[in-house]
Amino acid sequence: MHPPLPDQPLVSPADLAECRQMIRNGSKTFYTASLLLPQRVCDAARALYAFCRVADDLVDGSDDSRAAVDRLLIRLERMYRGHPDDHPADRAFADVALRYAIPREIPEALIEGFAWDAAGRRYQTLDDVHAYAVRVAGTVGAMMSLIMEVRAPAAIARACDLGVAMQLTNIARDVGEDARNGRLYLPLAWLLEAGIDPDSFLSDPRHSPQIAAVTQRILAEADRLYARSMSGIAMLPAACRPSIHAARLLYAEIGRDVERNGCDSISRRAVVPTSRKLTLLLQGVAASLAAAAASEAPAVASAQFLLDSVAKAGEPQRPPRTLDERAQWLMDLFTRLEKQRP
Repeated sequence: MHPPLPDQPLVSPADLAECRQMIRNGSKTFYTASLLLPQRVCDAARALYAFCRVADDLVDGSDDSRAAVDRLLIRLERMYRGHPDDHPADRAFADVALRYAIPREIPEALIEGFAWDAAGRRYQTLDDVHAYAVRVAGTVGAMMSLIMEVRAPAAIARACDLGVAMQLTNIARDVGEDARNGRLYLPLAWLLEAGIDPDSFLSDPRHSPQIAAVTQRILAEADRLYARSMSGIAMLPAACRPSIHAARLLYAEIGRDVERNGCDSISRRAVVPTSRKLTLLLQGVAASLAAAAASEAPAVASAQFLLDSVAKAGEPQRPPRTLDERAQWLMDLFTRLEKQRP
């Protein structure tokens, strides 16, 4: 079960404008892809991004990450009670979480991933990296599926695949930047297999054929999950598919640029130029018209708890569908907004 919707809207147009600015400043790739979404979904996606950005910054910028996580969990509880803190991202995410019945376990897992970041956690195997990526990005994929009103387990599994693939791309792109900040997300077992001592690499991060080979392996895993995610995108509403395909193509292109740089993410940073982004947006539209082969693959093992939480949450309150229902809903909305005016 999930909490009922509040009697009055939690989010204002000013809050949504603030969320839009956050995504525009913080993630040009996400912002570009969001332009193709229907307005309702676009607003919800930006609210989701704003919450992620605020949560990440709060934990990452704190001297006491455990205390920051505890504060975030308290704020999250208030959001789910329909009484968010006085912050645009809190109000916007509370509205989205309640409206689309997003299980609280999902944003809690996201916050856990940020705590792992702050703790400088390292990952021994690819499965361990998956567990991290599920938390900081698979959760976002699952929540995006929910705000597009798709809750089928197969669709959630593929949405997690897409989120994990994007995070693996980020890891490949940011090897040098992360190392200079004392962080390492490449599987330690792969580094050791390549003859790289993790501590020595962190103390003096330099490009080498060995680190390039490990980076290439991460990109290959990302590409596998990008391909698998396509059947999930086909399950989304037709109006949403172009944006999600564009996001897939835009992030995958970052990986292609890493490869064009010889998998050197230490002395160079992969960048997708604006002209190329526009081309990929058009390709996203074209891809949304093509059929995709179904994938019977289970979710990434560490993402199963997300699917279970969605299944337990049940369906959200059904939005108005008939013309009469929509007209009544619109009148109710105007009434609520009028009551909020000073």
